[in-house]
Amino acid sequence: MNVPVELPPLTDDEAAHGARLVERIREEIAASGGRIGFARYMELALYEPGLGYYSAGARKFGAAGDFVTAPEVAPVFSRCMAVQCEQVLRSLGGGDVLELGAGSGVMAAALLAELERRDALPRRYRILDVSADLRERQLATIAAAVPHLLGRVDWLDGLPTDCEGVIVANEVLDALPVERFRYRDGVVRALGVTWRDGRFVAEEFEAPPPLRAAVDAVRVDAGVEWPDGYTSEIGLRLAPWVASVAAALVRGVALFVDYGLPRREYYSPERSDGTLLCHYRHRFHDDPFVLPGLQDVTAWVDFTAVADAGLAAGLELAGYTTQSHFLIGNDIAGFVADVEGLDLVQRVNLSRQAMVLTLPGEMGERFKAIAFSRNLDLPLRGFAARDLRHAL
Repeated sequence: MNVPVELPPLTDDEAAHGARLVERIREEIAASGGRIGFARYMELALYEPGLGYYSAGARKFGAAGDFVTAPEVAPVFSRCMAVQCEQVLRSLGGGDVLELGAGSGVMAAALLAELERRDALPRRYRILDVSADLRERQLATIAAAVPHLLGRVDWLDGLPTDCEGVIVANEVLDALPVERFRYRDGVVRALGVTWRDGRFVAEEFEAPPPLRAAVDAVRVDAGVEWPDGYTSEIGLRLAPWVASVAAALVRGVALFVDYGLPRREYYSPERSDGTLLCHYRHRFHDDPFVLPGLQDVTAWVDFTAVADAGLAAGLELAGYTTQSHFLIGNDIAGFVADVEGLDLVQRVNLSRQAMVLTLPGEMGERFKAIAFSRNLDLPLRGFAARDLRHAL
């Protein structure tokens, strides 16, 4: 684990909040015989009601939060997303947009504004988010940016069963709880969580049969040989989650954007310590046991697993590509070239934003886009520049 030498100091309220969640997790560890699986730890750290990172009220997104997502880096990201939504909505003759995990509401506001400009507004813009605090921020963001469109926005408490249109999830898959494992002496071992010497620590133990079988299956499918001690993650909750999203889609497209890799690259022997990544005040490290409840804990996405889950749920795989090529297919160049009415500073900022979104060393290749369709035969423009489904 590589934790930064210095993390910003906690306020008294933050320290007290973190202490309450630590006690809650310790209680569960004690009730479970001294150890819990990593996915359960991650679930508590992120989603425990009133205490978890996404369930409590701390500011998470933007310059004052812990990390910045693509819609906040550059409004042009959301404008490109709107181009893709427009294509689907026009093909369907109308429909809804359902955003999963809408964060601060920045993308929702920008999507609505761009779709209105293109005369392609959805019937409804539906948002599903687990955080009551974030719902309030989303409402405020949308009300400030497009107050006249607020009547089209609905907040849902669960996935619908009647979605016709586009389902969008930007940086949601990486926050699904994962199990961690270690490959030791040719055998899959689980990495759980226990309390020792005043802090949470990883503890290696015999893997339950479902975890062992799942890891062996991806190793064989990836065609790799791992060195002794190889450590990584696997998302056993991914397939059920994708299946639930698929069940919501009657007709249209489900589109996910996140950082990740196809399976053969994800489980490369050289990536021997996994992909776990934690965010706190724009500092990044890989120790999930630092500041539980106050930092984000994520893992890169195995996009082969996402594709398999969508197909198993009865969806058609409609495209897979890098974020860069997805944005190119949705006319990011046209948006950057359209500088009428912008001053020099605004033009420079727009160019810089586009570079962050598309350059390989920035977000362009680390982030991928994957799309599924149901009852819609439509070549999606976001995957026309370069479709990488063969890499899955």
